[in-house]
Amino acid sequence: MDKVSRSKIELFQECPRCFWLVSNKGIKRPPPFPYTINNAVDYLLKQEFDLHRKKGTRHPIMEEAGIDAVPFKTPEIDKWRTNFTGIQYHHEPTDFLVFGAVDDVWVNPEGELIIVDYKATGANQHSVYDSYRRQMEIYQWLLEKNGHTVSKTGYFVFAKVNKGDGFGMGNAKLPFDIFVEPCVGKNGWIEETLNDMRVVFDSEESPNSGGSCVYCGYVKTVGDS
Repeated sequence: MDKVSRSKIELFQECPRCFWLVSNKGIKRPPPFPYTINNAVDYLLKQEFDLHRKKGTRHPIMEEAGIDAVPFKTPEIDKWRTNFTGIQYHHEPTDFLVFGAVDDVWVNPEGELIIVDYKATGANQHSVYDSYRRQMEIYQWLLEKNGHTVSKTGYFVFAKVNKGDGFGMGNAKLPFDIFVEPCVGKNGWIEETLNDMRVVFDSEESPNSGGSCVYCGYVKTVGDS
């Protein structure tokens, strides 16, 4: 059984060749810059929502957004949110152990679990990109495969830097505005993608690069120079 993370599925979607290189040769893409502010936002939001999880109450962010739900209280929440553990499911047709670590899970009055993801941004527009949508859909799929009833609608909680207020009039504080964006998931693509990933995973030869992969493009440019 081979472990496949949510990020590996996204990597395959971006470039099958990069996926093959890391899975078969241990050759990773250069690491990105550390997301220090993003990590801080994740930590602070989790702390706040955990307080309401214990009380069984709605966070003011949920109330302002008109979302009738509360943070889901379960002993598994810490495991679900831990990297390299997360929510797991053994996909028997491919023998992949698929896993992904969520930011949060809420529950509505109907008992449906709601996937929630936190995003920090400094952009003028907070957008739900295709990669964000796929991330949401994989988490929904994992919960469904673990026998949970899952809402098709998940939410992205965006913490957007309010650049207009500077550092809080000399108080050395960087303010954020909070926005909640819904996302309706459709995870019918996941099974076929896992099957395609297994074919590439087992191949002895490198597949073609993703058409717009900047990493493969750089290697080709250097090789041709």
